[in-house]
Amino acid sequence: MENGSSVLMFTLSGLEGTMENRYVLFFFTALCYYFILLFNITVIVSIASDKGLHEPMYIFLCNLCINALYGTAGFYPKFLYDLLAPLHVISYAGCLIQTFVIYTSALCDLSTLTVMAYDRYVAICRPLQYHSEMNHSKVIKCILFCWLEPFFGLTVATILTSRLTLCGSNIEKLYCENWSVVKLSCSQITVNNVVGYIVIIVYFGHAVLIVCSYIQLIKTCRKSKEGKYKFMQTCMPHLLALLNVSTALIFDVLYTRYGSTSFPQGLRNFLAIDFLFAPLLLNPLIYGITLTRIRKQVAKLYLPCTKIGIA
Repeated sequence: MENGSSVLMFTLSGLEGTMENRYVLFFFTALCYYFILLFNITVIVSIASDKGLHEPMYIFLCNLCINALYGTAGFYPKFLYDLLAPLHVISYAGCLIQTFVIYTSALCDLSTLTVMAYDRYVAICRPLQYHSEMNHSKVIKCILFCWLEPFFGLTVATILTSRLTLCGSNIEKLYCENWSVVKLSCSQITVNNVVGYIVIIVYFGHAVLIVCSYIQLIKTCRKSKEGKYKFMQTCMPHLLALLNVSTALIFDVLYTRYGSTSFPQGLRNFLAIDFLFAPLLLNPLIYGITLTRIRKQVAKLYLPCTKIGIA
């Protein structure tokens, strides 16, 4: 089917009714973006600068933070510009690119958390095989899996969306996302829906793998005090990060597909951007506070004089 759409620009109407507070929103959004960049870059530099942290668990954490920088680049600069601009529009190509960046980042988060759960399972349940199982080659394959899987799924979804004939140009959100564009179609969207549900099922499978991993982890860790300590030290941050990401994404999916326009605009905006705010800000904080080795390395970066004390 040829793309018969004459739509060249989309209007983002999510900011309507809130522009009287645009400068306050701009300040807090810019502050939030600053802290997201600061926290994630700090964790990345801490891990990269300490060879003792070049272990699978910390490499996967570094990947999580790199992904956060990638995902926020697809939303925050454009959103900050819109807060000061008289018109809130985005080009057709820009809309597809923004959709691709934001949602590949969100799915990469889930893939990375799945890999991290597997890493903790091997480390605690099969410690004697850990170094042979999670070798350099396996870690590289896991990182590639985290990125290639969402990139493939979103590439297919984006191509299918780009082929739709559109009969509207108003997107009732603060940013572009696939379903909001698909809803504007005046042509058949069955294939788009099928692909969307396949992606959801695949990532539901990731959730099942994580649950199975943690069932085994809990069974193993409850047998000894050392196991309980390992679980609290390395698994609890992962669980908090997973809860953080999954809750935010569930809000977004449910609101996008089933959300009511009777909700107040402020609540609708919060539900729409929660997964672009809470996980990306809190994940590096959770790991930076709870993982002792990360915390010590951050202290070395920001307080050089503590190197003597720690040594």
